[in-house]
Amino acid sequence: MATATIMRPLASLALPQNRAARLAMQFGLALGGTLLLTLSAKTKVVLGPVDMNLQTLAVLLIASAFGLRLGVATLLLYLAEGAMGLPVFQSTPEKGIGIAYMLGTTGGYLAGFAVMAVIAGWAADRGFDRNPFKLFGAFLLAEVIMMVMGFAWLSGLIGAEKAWLFGVAPFIVPDLVKVALASAVVPAVWSLVPGKGVAGK
Repeated sequence: MATATIMRPLASLALPQNRAARLAMQFGLALGGTLLLTLSAKTKVVLGPVDMNLQTLAVLLIASAFGLRLGVATLLLYLAEGAMGLPVFQSTPEKGIGIAYMLGTTGGYLAGFAVMAVIAGWAADRGFDRNPFKLFGAFLLAEVIMMVMGFAWLSGLIGAEKAWLFGVAPFIVPDLVKVALASAVVPAVWSLVPGKGVAGK
């Protein structure tokens, strides 16, 4: 019986073989990932209760480049930073910080980002990140689930109609563009390193 080929995410190509050095670099990558997430959150356009930013793109790129374990760890570290009161989220500290902010209008989307990381990282670990069409499908699923989670949470705060008008509808086209962009960028980077990323090579 043929065994499944184990694929490696992009970030693994830069990891050293020494265990201690590897762990140190993984921590550095996770920390750098949270910085990128913070910067993407601060790049915003105010549209209503929920602002538009570049975090969807950042989450997809980080998770697909890092893989499931490191990608999810990065998102959890980012959420932990926010929970501790660091101003890493959009509109912080202007609209609050810490747990209080996370329980506000963006709470469902923040949780959805973690789910996005799971799906995108899972897809990368299985080689979807080499194929833009497969990657787009995975990213689109991640996007839909994140939006559903954000909509459900926001509906409980401001009602379903307003949640759709302010928390979903304005983001459909921009987020589809970001999904398409991310699904094109990652395979393009892989095309520069042919033959890499398969376990044992």
